[in-house]
Amino acid sequence: MNNKAVDNAIENYRVVPLTPLRKIIAARMSEAKQMIPHFRVSADIEMDALLALRKQLNTQKPENKLSVNDYLIKACAIALMENLAINSQWVEGEIHQYQHADISVVMAVEGGLSTPVVRQANHKSVQTIAEQVKDLAARAKNGNLKMNEIMGGSFSISNLGMYGVDQFDAIINPPQCAILAVGCAKQQVLIKKGEMGIANIMRVTLSMDHRAVDGVIGAQFLSTLKDLLQYPEQLLG
Repeated sequence: MNNKAVDNAIENYRVVPLTPLRKIIAARMSEAKQMIPHFRVSADIEMDALLALRKQLNTQKPENKLSVNDYLIKACAIALMENLAINSQWVEGEIHQYQHADISVVMAVEGGLSTPVVRQANHKSVQTIAEQVKDLAARAKNGNLKMNEIMGGSFSISNLGMYGVDQFDAIINPPQCAILAVGCAKQQVLIKKGEMGIANIMRVTLSMDHRAVDGVIGAQFLSTLKDLLQYPEQLLG
């Protein structure tokens, strides 16, 4: 390759100015990745029962359709209350353990990400959670969220399943101590008790701050979450 070709190749780009939001995300994620000792645990969850329940309820009330993510938020809220060590923040060398599940829902917006918080999700029905998430998403898209609506969460959920992503690792949103990365539910061959079958399997990966949370605690949280999603009647009411 001659020098002219090299010069043309090097210059074949454009500079994209950083928005204020992207600058904040870059700073926070760099800090989180460098300062927080991440470790991860994953689990595969059978989703057939929940998908069937969702289809049934959405058919009965088509005007109030619920997403898989709405059920997931409710399931995480219950699991957090049964595994409070996950429902924590690391603040200046202290662990602040919260008594309510204030769940930050990671959403894509123009120029970056937003993390509106569903407050006290453990006390809300799936329907109420769905209504609140729709409202938060609409206002996040328009840049109309207040600061107290995106700060102070005790746990985060990042769901890329709707984009066909099988599995990914999420970076913790400080000062929180954990974030759940959610992949898509897709049909897979499954062997149970020596019998071969097909089930819709969803992989979730829990990233944790090892300063505050240990592996057994993460495994217990995923075990609780798995039970709730595989027997979804527990999420109703």
